[in-house]
Amino acid sequence: MFSKILIANRGEIACRVIRTARKLGIRTVAVYSDADRHSLHVAMADEAIHIGPAPSRESYLCGDKILAAALKTKAEAIHPGYGFLSENAGFAKACAEQGVVFIGPPLGAIEAMGSKSAAKTIMEKAGVPLVPGYHGDDQSPALIKKHANAMGYPVLLKAAAGGGGKGMRQVWSEAEFDEALNAAKREAMNAFGDDKMLVEKYLTQPRHVEIQVFCDNHSNGVYLFERDCSVQRRHQKVVEEAPAPGMDPALRSAMGEAALTAAQAISYAGAGTVEFLLDHDGSFYFMEMNTRLQVEHPVTEMITHQDLVEWQLRVAADEILPLSQDQLRIDGHSFETRIYAEDPDKDFLPVTGTLSYLETPLETPHVRVETGVRQGDEVSVYYDPMIAKLVVWGRDRDSALRRLQQALSEYRIGGMTTNLSFLYNLISTEPFRAADLDTGFIEKHQSLIFKKDGELLEQYLPFAALYLALAQTQAALAAAAHVDANSPWNRADAWRVHGSRQHKFSIRVHSVEHLLIVDQQGDGPSSRYLVSHNGQTRTLQGNLVGNHLIADMDGHRQKLQVTEDNNHISLFCNNHVLNFSRQLPDIADQADMQHAGGLTAPMNGTLVTQLVKVGQPVEAGTPLLVMEAMKMEHTIKAPAAGQVKQFFFAAGELVDGGALLVDFEKKENE
Repeated sequence: MFSKILIANRGEIACRVIRTARKLGIRTVAVYSDADRHSLHVAMADEAIHIGPAPSRESYLCGDKILAAALKTKAEAIHPGYGFLSENAGFAKACAEQGVVFIGPPLGAIEAMGSKSAAKTIMEKAGVPLVPGYHGDDQSPALIKKHANAMGYPVLLKAAAGGGGKGMRQVWSEAEFDEALNAAKREAMNAFGDDKMLVEKYLTQPRHVEIQVFCDNHSNGVYLFERDCSVQRRHQKVVEEAPAPGMDPALRSAMGEAALTAAQAISYAGAGTVEFLLDHDGSFYFMEMNTRLQVEHPVTEMITHQDLVEWQLRVAADEILPLSQDQLRIDGHSFETRIYAEDPDKDFLPVTGTLSYLETPLETPHVRVETGVRQGDEVSVYYDPMIAKLVVWGRDRDSALRRLQQALSEYRIGGMTTNLSFLYNLISTEPFRAADLDTGFIEKHQSLIFKKDGELLEQYLPFAALYLALAQTQAALAAAAHVDANSPWNRADAWRVHGSRQHKFSIRVHSVEHLLIVDQQGDGPSSRYLVSHNGQTRTLQGNLVGNHLIADMDGHRQKLQVTEDNNHISLFCNNHVLNFSRQLPDIADQADMQHAGGLTAPMNGTLVTQLVKVGQPVEAGTPLLVMEAMKMEHTIKAPAAGQVKQFFFAAGELVDGGALLVDFEKKENE
């Protein structure tokens, strides 16, 4: 076994590998960029080497820097994690040339599966079933489009070198094809340095089921059963579970054997995942093989009670597999949810900022929190916006789901918008409980998933008003302790000589302003607050103790948690969170609003390309420019018919969220 390894990655996977290495008595070396100098994985490792600026292409994607760090620290092996260099054949070859073990499959296997199109050719020859499509070398846009037209729409464009939803587009008609192909190729080149594409028939209601395989260097191979990863957004997995619901032994065996056939066809060794589309009639089709550990590997670990990172290390050290196929068993059920810094109400737009408050569920043998961040850490524009993975186990699917609901309700993140409430809503829907899953689950059940937020907003807003009133009173009392406590000017309870004691709070939730009118009756802890909003009045009493709000609304007593950072307030209630900010009086001179017709950046990112020319007439909805943030592209479109008067950023330039991108002029008759 190795005595020291270097981890060529960051975040939660680096922390995950460090934990297993420590268990085995292996010393670890971390690498870090400027942005990660104070990150958790650096703090956990025994040693750490700086490898460059924040952009991954200047740090985590620089194989020469990482290999130099391994040689400098005398690390015997490199664990690549997932993403970055984990499936980079050139890096694996460079490691071999320097005598450093690459903790992954043989070079030939990476090369064989590195191209989706080449992989499909190999699988076709091996007899693994494929989705109909074109994956040839001729990349003429006209030829790709010809194959798409022949297959019939919808079709799916995929980057041949890609993964994780990057360089992927659904195309529903011939009219959409050219724009979709250009966008997919551009995104693929940005993510992988390769814009080769393949196109295949898009199955409208498939399940995404993948098989975990493991092979060693002694001709042994096993499959550790399956994971259902059907619940996705933007082709990226959101909820994963193992085993797959409704999987009978015959189908499990057939898919497992097909996955092993795929692995053996390329003389595989190490951890790998063979991804299939499973149709409603039980037929399944090879999609791709990932020659690395997957993000969702913990659900497999939970149901098999095996440490897959330990398996990787043992295989890389030329040991035989710890178990044979007949020794592997499924025990219970496991879920994983991916917690992201993103706004589900804005088409899952990534969010950057500081994790000003972070409280995770209590970890037990049945609840795992896989993360690479701590309270106070920054979620930056440079990397994926995933904050953590929440993993649970139960004796069956129902008990695991209940445990997941409880754990999500106990997760607290303040300082930025996340998908926590979205995840809770999703897993609480009846179709999810009934395991009625397919890759279009979120779109199909959007009304069920999102309707609760609108319904609960009116319930939460009175609590927000109560918190603001109590916090205002507390602040005034603290200030009065240092001056004349009897002066009426030091009171903040809306006291006035004549008329009711009334507070008015304007708060912003999801870019929408809400005016809350609060009539205060009485003094001190016994005060009653009548909160009015949209013609409805609720009666509240309460007390603010630290960051806990004890509130009684219409006779219903509840305990809520509140965090506030730079006027970003998070109110945690039951299974949801209300993020809002208090709107302060706007004293800006209207003459300063010279860019009223401008379009602003929805997040920090990089401007990829301008799609129209200055002065060119455009219709409403015309794409004007493309931004890239956190590995995903976002298109800014014309809000109405008109023209661009000026672009304020050129391709390749970094853009701050909220910065003015375009000076846009509407047509006069609009």
